[in-house]
Amino acid sequence: MIQGIWDQFLKIVKEEAGSRVVETWFKAVTLYEWDSIRSIVYLQAPNSFVKDWILGNYNELVQHHLKRLLNVETLKVVFLDFTNENIEKKLTDTTNKKTELVPAVLDKPKHALLKRLQSKNRGSFNVSYQFETFVVGPSNSLASAAAQAITENPGELYNPLFIYGGSGLGKTHLLHAIGNGIRARNKKAMVLYQTADRFVNEFISAIRFNKVHKFQAKYKNIDVLLIDDIQFISNKEQTQEAFFHIFNSLYDSHKQIVFSSDTFPQNIDGIAERLRSRLAWGLVTDIHVPSLETKVAILKRKADLHEEFLDDEVAHFIAMRVDSNIRELEGALVRVMAFSSLTNQPVSIELAKKVLLRVSDSTGMGVNFKQVIKCISNFYPYSLHDLCSKKRNRNLSFARHVAMFLMKKTTDKSLREIGSFLGGRDHSTVVHALNKVEKYSETNPAFLDQLRRMERAIRK
Repeated sequence: MIQGIWDQFLKIVKEEAGSRVVETWFKAVTLYEWDSIRSIVYLQAPNSFVKDWILGNYNELVQHHLKRLLNVETLKVVFLDFTNENIEKKLTDTTNKKTELVPAVLDKPKHALLKRLQSKNRGSFNVSYQFETFVVGPSNSLASAAAQAITENPGELYNPLFIYGGSGLGKTHLLHAIGNGIRARNKKAMVLYQTADRFVNEFISAIRFNKVHKFQAKYKNIDVLLIDDIQFISNKEQTQEAFFHIFNSLYDSHKQIVFSSDTFPQNIDGIAERLRSRLAWGLVTDIHVPSLETKVAILKRKADLHEEFLDDEVAHFIAMRVDSNIRELEGALVRVMAFSSLTNQPVSIELAKKVLLRVSDSTGMGVNFKQVIKCISNFYPYSLHDLCSKKRNRNLSFARHVAMFLMKKTTDKSLREIGSFLGGRDHSTVVHALNKVEKYSETNPAFLDQLRRMERAIRK
């Protein structure tokens, strides 16, 4: 049963986050035990590096899907990063000493209602996400400068701060850096980091258990609110109404508010106009894909953090191989370093080529979104601008669905990355497109043949 649950989890993560995330991180992890009485999931990681990476980057993903697969309202996740012979001993010691995947952070509450929440959430900011570890370049300099400025004077400058950009470019890093920075300066400040989808789930739970007043009190009595991926409150009217009042209360009290999103506020669909205007009240800044020089600097900084030497030639090769986002850049570096460690070989240009070119040949990394769009334009009379637009006429929508289907089929990109590339659409829109194209191809042999020809053309 346990293995079946984990296999389902890996399949879901592969669809949502991409095959590269599964192969690099989650395939190395096993679901060791499920304690249904105490609602504790024990995961075994091969080392602390993998454990810390998953905790820092995919904790919400783990929590959300394991709760759904195990059919529970709440659970605790404990990572075991030791050898099998020590597991039995360690399991008995984890009751009072365990690592939890906690969705929110709350520091030093000012009244009793928040005290219990604070003790549960202490320390769940990612301590590796500091301004010192954030590599600044032309693509992110304004966002970084604004984040540091509000850390020094929260609630006084750039309130709210809205940071937008594609997946994996450093938005979450900056939000955690703000939280870590403010907490270091003022230990009495109440700082809350929350993802938008977790905010939605928390609000739904508050309604369900008649605890809306506690929900509102929690948010209205904090000093700094950091909301990641705010676009996920789209089309949720009740949640938006609750958030609207929370925003007004915090703003009127000169409390700092920071948002991140994958797109500009005016381009977020399904948002009430009065809330949309508030998102853009302060400073709106974006983060672009970094330049080659910035990517090389990021790689060398990451290697230094792991006490590894990275030659300039190797860093340039890795930077040239990854043109999408920083998360994939770091993943490529980790694969090279891991292969070097496992085979006891020095990190060299030959080793980097062996690792990354092999992955490229086996996973379809050689295909990118632009190649898919070029193929689509040969079969349908639409440009990239048309496909990214908000227009929804029948033929254009169908071509857009086909593009999403082929992007998922021929690349290892995640659903969110595909949606973000095609006009900032969310992953649920991509899922709808995949299902629609799949069903249509099952009943239309001519279209299925065309789909196969398009796929062959793209892979060539």
